[in-house]
Formats: sequence, structure tokens, C-alpha cells
Amino acid sequence: MRLKKFAYKKVGSTNNIAIKKINSGFKNGIIVSDMQNKGRGRFSKKWISIKGNLFTTIFYQIENNSSIKQLTKFNKDLITKCLKKYTKHKLQFKFPNDILINNHKICGILQEIITKNKKKYMIVGIGINVVESPILKDYKTSYINKFLKKRISKEMLFKNLKFIFEKNLREF
Repeated sequence: MRLKKFAYKKVGSTNNIAIKKINSGFKNGIIVSDMQNKGRGRFSKKWISIKGNLFTTIFYQIENNSSIKQLTKFNKDLITKCLKKYTKHKLQFKFPNDILINNHKICGILQEIITKNKKKYMIVGIGINVVESPILKDYKTSYINKFLKKRISKEMLFKNLKFIFEKNLREF
């Protein structure tokens, strides 16, 4: 399945843009932005967006009766597969939406399901700390380039993530 790319310099939230795209008739796509100023996490927590990191949202129509648990595992596995391409460090998954290296969060995932015209859509917001991480009082964070011998760019990471989702979305 090809994901139509929608690229922006700055948005409020890539997930909110995905919802607008679904409401305007798109069945699937991928949003990417250089910056977002209203990124969000679970329970309306703010996602701190630092320039140079990856802010993207993949959305697709759910065409089977997969449970949210199956969809969460599917999305997490694809994102992890992408990150494993670049690092030999063990990636840990902190349920329900964090990917860690050495107990430091490098990636957050915000999933939402919406219904439009009796069809269900999965929205997968992905924030990956590539070049820098926010300093949080109660949570250890880091960025993927800290664990790599050869640095990667957010563009390279985005292309690989898009490729992996396009290759595997056939089952949904």
C-alpha cells in the first residue's frame, strides 16, 4: 500500500492533521513536519518537540476486525523494526506507547482510532528523538544518535519508516 506523503514546515500536531486528511476523504497517508508546537501524548500530555527530531503520523483505514491490542502490537513492531536497522542496542517497549534504549525513552507513539462514514481509521503518531531529547523531571529520555556510531538523519529514518509501513500494511 502506498502512503501519500504530506510534508509541512510547522504544524500544531501531526495527529490532528491526519484527522483533517481523513475527514477530507483520504484513506491513508503519512504526515511529516519539521516542527510541531502542540504535539501530544497520552492523556493530553504535551509531547515536547525539539527541532531536528522526527514528528510523523501514519494513518490508514482498518479493513478487518483487528483488536486495539493487535493493532498496537503491529504498529509497535514496525516502528521497532525500523529503529533496529540502525542500532544494535536492545530496544525495550514500555506498554503502551514508549520505545526505550537503556531505560531511556527515545520514541513515543500516540494511537487513535476514529470512525468516519462507518469506516474505522488508525492514526499512529510517532515522535522519535533523533538529535536531542527533552529533559523531563520524572522520566529518563535520550535520543537515538547518542547510541549510534554513524549518525542518522530524521529524513533517513522517515524514509525507512514509510517503506516498512507501506510494505506491511497490506494485512490491514
